[in-house]
Amino acid sequence: MPSAGKQHTVAVACPKCGHTQPEPPSAYSTICKKCHEHFRVQEALHPAPTPPKPVFEQKQVLCFQCGAELGVPVAATSTMCKRCGSHVDLSDYHIAQTVSKNFRTHGLLVIEEKGYALNADALVGAALIKGRFIGKLVAEGTLEIHSSAKIKGSFTAARLMLPAGHHFRWPELLRFGAADIGGELAADLHATGTVRLKATARFFGAVEAGSLVVENGAVFVGTARIGLARTGIEAPQLMGASSLPPAISGGSSGPAAKPRPDYRGTT
Repeated sequence: MPSAGKQHTVAVACPKCGHTQPEPPSAYSTICKKCHEHFRVQEALHPAPTPPKPVFEQKQVLCFQCGAELGVPVAATSTMCKRCGSHVDLSDYHIAQTVSKNFRTHGLLVIEEKGYALNADALVGAALIKGRFIGKLVAEGTLEIHSSAKIKGSFTAARLMLPAGHHFRWPELLRFGAADIGGELAADLHATGTVRLKATARFFGAVEAGSLVVENGAVFVGTARIGLARTGIEAPQLMGASSLPPAISGGSSGPAAKPRPDYRGTT
């Protein structure tokens, strides 16, 4: 049993250096015997909770110069590569007039109906084409095309999107990672992933894909070769395939296609 004259103490840690020393629990303040800093005993015994640091949602992008993988906040408009120090653009661009420039951004490129990107070399995170585009376009994510789009040059993306109510035709082979077709597409399509024809879709052409999903109500006129794109085996010549049916109505993009024989298969 402690002696009657001995005062009750508690161990108190200095908030600056962490040194622990005995102090009366009723004491208001004291001085650390190690670093000699003044601190309040009650604040050391009952420290205020530290507010959590804000957590910013991040995405992974690649440096355009060296290819290094970078983690950046979703809301950021630019960053600097930690490996090579080059500037990496993350901004979105909305083109509503005539411009002649190149684009290197992990953001979204939108060509409005009155917009015109002339002689453009574009490497973008995603793209939405409503107006005119002449040049080369590569989208890391989705490429959405509307009926009003007029494209000359080359374009590809991880995923092609053609919304319901829109139509697009192209005389050459289209190459994408995957495709979601809700409108009318007249073209030959090669996809390493899944091609989905939604209930509102009308597809005219030959499709080669890792897998094909045709929803009830969709119209598919042409030929299909499924599974070879996924394994990397070269597909044989498609029989009965036609690049563009001569009876397709609506606007067109690219040079006009010559009439071909009618399709053999109809789904």
